[in-house]
Amino acid sequence: MRTACLGPEGSYSELAAKKLCPDSEIVLCRTFSDAVELLRSGAVDCAALPIENSIQGGVLQNLDLLQASKDLFAVRELVLPIDHRLATKAGTRLSDILTVCSHEQAIGQCSEFLRRVLPQADCEFTKSTAESLSRVDDHTAGIVGAHVRAEGIVLSDENIADEKRNFTHFLLIKKGKENLPEHTEKIYICAVLAHRPGTLLQLLQCIAQFGLNLTKIESRPIKDVPGEYRFFIEFEGDYASNVVRDALEEIRTHCRQFRLLGAY
Repeated sequence: MRTACLGPEGSYSELAAKKLCPDSEIVLCRTFSDAVELLRSGAVDCAALPIENSIQGGVLQNLDLLQASKDLFAVRELVLPIDHRLATKAGTRLSDILTVCSHEQAIGQCSEFLRRVLPQADCEFTKSTAESLSRVDDHTAGIVGAHVRAEGIVLSDENIADEKRNFTHFLLIKKGKENLPEHTEKIYICAVLAHRPGTLLQLLQCIAQFGLNLTKIESRPIKDVPGEYRFFIEFEGDYASNVVRDALEEIRTHCRQFRLLGAY
């Protein structure tokens, strides 16, 4: 079995992939898009994608990738604690640091620390937290996970995130609806509704009427259609139950576009 995820080695995505598929060969990718393309092509069996962070919210690129891939489905979830550490070259003083590199989400999650402790440093984004290690030098620091180790690199003693209870929600994605588990705890859908008053209320009332507990709702603008949105909705439910199947059919009648994104 082969599992694609964002690299390089040491990324949070690699850590999540190993936890989701401990016996799998991990295939490290340059971008999330590359990981999804490998899955579409059949070069890997699954892909591990971060979908939401408890501080920064949805990972918008991956929401778009998942909903646009009609034959890909989320089949398992993992909530991964995030522990950000400042990575510096051994012997470097904080006053020497002029640039801090890391993934955009990590820099955003450590913004207060950077403002308070490294006000002189500019921020530069990398494709992943682990990639920032390659940029570390006498005047450049990175932000990486506490699990990362590299020769000549020193990690801060403490988590530098502004919010210490920080979690990222990962989904394991597979190709083909037949890979959905028989029994699940959650259902994930996306919906486009008619652009008129009350349509979102009707959909949410439908979920409530079937006794299903809403766990997440998020909206994304629809490309090339100003003012209209696609809703990403997660609720508790066993995909095998008649209640959930009936609810999904009823929900579909309220949608201009509907897609089951996963069940896990």
